[in-house]
Amino acid sequence: QLVESGGDSVEAGGSLTLSCATAKYTYFSNCLAWFRQVPGKDREGVASIHTGSGSTNYVDSVAGRFTISQDDAKNTINLQMNSLTPEDTAMYYCATITNYGMGCGSWNEATYWGQGTQVTVS
Repeated sequence: QLVESGGDSVEAGGSLTLSCATAKYTYFSNCLAWFRQVPGKDREGVASIHTGSGSTNYVDSVAGRFTISQDDAKNTINLQMNSLTPEDTAMYYCATITNYGMGCGSWNEATYWGQGTQVTVS
């Protein structure tokens, strides 16, 4: 189970942190990721993290502005989003991605999804 939280409405240039809580068996040494979707467009991979190795990956459009991190005590991943722009407005989803040992699969290898949390930047 993946439960997102933290979505909100913010002004351009602002910051927001999203969280995704999981069960321990989902979290441990697994690939977890954030995706986003705007109505009428395909879902886009934003950032991923391997909770075993700590390796991360970002889509170019958020690199340097967004940071994905893990909280082992809470079985949670977070997405710190800075310098937000209206183009970041979307429903943000937490997902698992196929785990290839110490690395994660590609964006189109998502397996399980959360319900999403809305981020609106104006």
